Amino acid sequence: MLADRLPEDWKKELRAAIASPSFLELEGFIEKERKSATVFPSEEDLFSAFRLTPYADVKVLLLGQDPYHGPGQAHGLAFSVKPGVTPPPSLVNIFKELESDVKVPRPKDGSLIPWAKQGVLLLNAVLTVRQAEPNSHAGHGWEDFTDAVIRAVSAKQEPVVFLLWGRYAQKKKKLIDAKRHVVIEGTHPSPLSASNGFFGSRPFSGINAALTARGREAVDWSLCA
Repeated sequence: MLADRLPEDWKKELRAAIASPSFLELEGFIEKERKSATVFPSEEDLFSAFRLTPYADVKVLLLGQDPYHGPGQAHGLAFSVKPGVTPPPSLVNIFKELESDVKVPRPKDGSLIPWAKQGVLLLNAVLTVRQAEPNSHAGHGWEDFTDAVIRAVSAKQEPVVFLLWGRYAQKKKKLIDAKRHVVIEGTHPSPLSASNGFFGSRPFSGINAALTARGREAVDWSLCA
């Protein structure tokens, strides 16, 4: 069962979502897909974002759309790839802006695990994908589950910064209590759009300014070079 791999703290916050008919149908769909096709990420990596970022620790939520669909890339964290894997174009652009914004040198690989361990929930709206078929698992129930995740984070009393890149992510703004939390919207880092507002947007310094202004510890954005 999918929910068996979810950490206990997140299970508690998402108990209604994982008991819903939508989630039960999703479990059946994913089981069939894994038997008939190559699905990313692996079962072991599926809930990496939740394992690396406990509910109580979340101070930033960065929302992506669906996992990378190439072999060896997706490992359960939005925008991140496994250590040693060449960063895809969107992640390369993120690293360019990271260097420009907060002077963090571009790392050799694309793992964002250090961010996740500091309370940055790297959440995709859809958590699985067929190999070489982007968005192939959209519309099968993951969105209901991850909407519940966003609502659960929005329900936290401590202020959280939500980073929404691109129109798809920005549609989720309605799920967030913007009176209690901070919502930063911006252009998606995809090569198709990065030059139209992503570069120069300074999201990383913006997140830290919002956190420190609310008495929360800033994120150390540095990554192993």
